[in-house]
Amino acid sequence: MKATEIKGLSVAELKEKIGSEKEALRKMQFAHQISSVENPMKLKETRKLIARLNTELTAKQNATK
Repeated sequence: MKATEIKGLSVAELKEKIGSEKEALRKMQFAHQISSVENPMKLKETRKLIARLNTELTAKQNATK
């Protein structure tokens, strides 16, 4: 997901996306513990995406105050 796409999301959409990405990360980590996943770099990319989404969410929440 690109930065312009993230900036275009509303607060509710950001929260929903964060929840779904956290769930996907949890499932990938569980699968990785059982057996090696196809692309282990996907774990790192997902963590970074969650961080970017959280950063944008915080920025939007602070802007509305």
